[in-house]
Amino acid sequence: MSDSSFEFLQPPGWPRAKGYSNGIAARGRTIYVGGMVGWNEKEEFETDDFAGQFRQVLLNIVAVLNEADAKPEHIVRMTWYIGDKRDYLASLKAIGAAYRDIIGRHYPVMAVIEVSGFIEDGAKLEIEATAVVPDMP
Repeated sequence: MSDSSFEFLQPPGWPRAKGYSNGIAARGRTIYVGGMVGWNEKEEFETDDFAGQFRQVLLNIVAVLNEADAKPEHIVRMTWYIGDKRDYLASLKAIGAAYRDIIGRHYPVMAVIEVSGFIEDGAKLEIEATAVVPDMP
């Protein structure tokens, strides 16, 4: 986002991060999105495919952001919890396509962490997000 409320932090001499940012400084109203899994609004998984659940997770995050009049480009942080690193790596092309379709070419700070399981049976991943909506002038 080119808004002056966001400053992407890139230390001199560091290689540019690919698909995420090293840091962001932001001013505005903060929205915290709890861990979203890849089920629909009825809490039903429509697929057990990693990339399919990933797409639904992003749609769920955007739906919560919409409730606060926030957009995907306001996301400053995402923490991804994945159940299987191999499943994640095998799905990278589809993950990238879904990300660009839903979030665009906006890359907040991110961490991806492999975990041993999820509370919701059938979940392949869970993502938390933080967004900052710039103050209106």
